[in-house]
Amino acid sequence: MKNIELQIDPELANFFRIKSRIIYPLDRRTSIKDIIESQGVPHTEVGEIITGGLPAGFEYIPVAGQKFIINPVQAPLDISEPSLLRPRPFRGMRFVVDVNVGKLASFLRMMGYDTLFDHRLKDKEVAFLAYSQQRIVLSRDRSLLKFGMIEYGRLVRAQEPDDQLKEVTAFFGLICEKMFTRCLRCNLQLEDVEKKQIMHRLEPKTKKYFNRFSLCPGCNRVYWQGSHWEKMNKLVKIAGIC
Repeated sequence: MKNIELQIDPELANFFRIKSRIIYPLDRRTSIKDIIESQGVPHTEVGEIITGGLPAGFEYIPVAGQKFIINPVQAPLDISEPSLLRPRPFRGMRFVVDVNVGKLASFLRMMGYDTLFDHRLKDKEVAFLAYSQQRIVLSRDRSLLKFGMIEYGRLVRAQEPDDQLKEVTAFFGLICEKMFTRCLRCNLQLEDVEKKQIMHRLEPKTKKYFNRFSLCPGCNRVYWQGSHWEKMNKLVKIAGIC
């Protein structure tokens, strides 16, 4: 039977628990993307494919006898620069998070990043949002990240939400210039509001000690720099993010 050889970078091979050298039987016409993903590696984790000393795209159709070097995405990933594997640059750092890393959505919103999350979304809907709105998919679900419509994504390694935030921040080179400017509940950007306009909604101690407030135009939630703000601020500092 005719074969091709995959040489998987050790970082990918170790994480996905596969061999670093794979002999793949070429029994049908298929793309290198499908072949790589058949070994358990989502295309979002692949940063470079080399064959014969030249780069290849995901749609490349292998022929018998070829060898392919599969390298991982290098951090920090620049989504604004087109590449052979990802020819469409993204205009901004926006995310869609699936249900198995749902807490991460609140943390990214805390940092000011537009992050969609709805536990009712099915995988196909997540993939469509990623493509149509140029969003990066964050998930611990390998099968979701194999959807062809998803151009940029990350199979999150960390299990705890705090560690997930640190991982994603480092991988995408996120910064903290817009901390606490987005609603943690519904993702809309907050608007400044006069204290007198929401005075009737405040607890006595909040009225006494705080004067600057923000309001979500969607869910009408009020924000101020209280204990909740301090807790979140401490989180990013402990994680070494800001």
